[in-house]
Amino acid sequence: MRAQKLYAGVTLRETRLKHDLTQKEFATKLGVSLPYLNQMENNHRPVSTTVVLALAQEFGFDVTQLSVGEAERIVTDMREALADPVFADAQTPIADMQLTASNAPALARAFLELHRAYRQGQERLASLDEALGREDSAISPSPWEEVRDFFHYCDNYIDSIDRVAESYAADVGILGPNPLGAARDWLSNKHNVHLKTDSAGSLRKYDPASRTLTLSAQATTSSQLFQIAHQTALLEQDDLLEATLDFANFHTPEARAICKIGLANYFAGAATLPYGKFLQAAQENRHDLEVLAATFNASIEQVAHRLSTLQRPGLKGIPFFFVRVDQAGTITKRHSATRLQFARFGGACPLWNVHRAFETPGQFLRQLAETPDGLQYLCLARDVSKPGGAYRAPTRRYAIGLGCEIRHAGALVYADDLDITNRQAFEPIGISCRICERHNCHQRSVPPLERHLQVDPNSRGILPYRIGD
Repeated sequence: MRAQKLYAGVTLRETRLKHDLTQKEFATKLGVSLPYLNQMENNHRPVSTTVVLALAQEFGFDVTQLSVGEAERIVTDMREALADPVFADAQTPIADMQLTASNAPALARAFLELHRAYRQGQERLASLDEALGREDSAISPSPWEEVRDFFHYCDNYIDSIDRVAESYAADVGILGPNPLGAARDWLSNKHNVHLKTDSAGSLRKYDPASRTLTLSAQATTSSQLFQIAHQTALLEQDDLLEATLDFANFHTPEARAICKIGLANYFAGAATLPYGKFLQAAQENRHDLEVLAATFNASIEQVAHRLSTLQRPGLKGIPFFFVRVDQAGTITKRHSATRLQFARFGGACPLWNVHRAFETPGQFLRQLAETPDGLQYLCLARDVSKPGGAYRAPTRRYAIGLGCEIRHAGALVYADDLDITNRQAFEPIGISCRICERHNCHQRSVPPLERHLQVDPNSRGILPYRIGD
């Protein structure tokens, strides 16, 4: 497969403006002509190896940041949005979407936000007719989706919070022999907060008046440690959390409040699985999730999610995608540092092994998969059911998926004994049926919205229609 050309005009312009350089001065430092620089900044030419090296030498630039990941996420979202029937007469070439995502990402995001508002407005009109005419019926983005998009476009990595969490873990001794006791003592000695457990209460409840943190007695040790770290973030890193929220510029107070919980959760995850130590352990153990879970006293889901966040500039781990689905196939968590992106609406591809994980509780499923663009992946799936802690308490059932491009397979223990050189061993998967380009998928649930259909009553194949070009 040919190496993908790298277009990074926006990054080049941002670097030049950050150092207050004219195009001529910037071109001289990069060792290229002024017209050549102009073409690269406008994404008319890819960034050359010479420029990449000059960026590193002249500006100390972390070249691993030169990635098309964000542009590809935007293109995927635009393709799905443009598959909406409202755009039925607008056949937008993929090249136009790629050009917009690379050259004008702010415009592309504005388009996506407008489309999201439109969809939500349609859903409100369909299900909440009584809201018509009320003053509070104005269309606004879903707070939950807005927060998910914030983390999605941050690569699920918040550098400032990750680093202070890592420092907290070192100061407290999270990786010591008694992490729960160490975190409890830190909370008591530094913040005068008393910790107790309650078998009938919530998972976590903090009373500011009495400075008492109550945790569920049914929670595991790892869960209790996570909740202590979460509360510690709210107590001693509030200024940092608020500054991050100011940067995000959410539309509603609800989105801001939801994201603050998400940022505190991020701190807790980064504290219990500190970046440097966790990355080293992951590499030494070839990303064996069970070994990592035992080493850090964490759950399989926590470990898998943390692997997908290892995107620190200059110290990146393998780019993973991570997803969690419920039994109905609805995606409840999603993130991808790979070129594989997940659908914003609807469920995941039914051919993906994450759906079969419910049938084999406690076991890892492996899958060699290939997306319509020809990229190949090693995919893992496992159920992560969460008992309610009591006889009549309901069990929450989820399955998680974790994977990476096949070129990283040698660094994963799960690739052992798989024939990754056999093209026939790779199963065809897509993103979601509504934007999948495959013509002969036996599991297709709905036609692709951006393709013309050919229906012949005298002929029936796998599907009751044929998909046109």
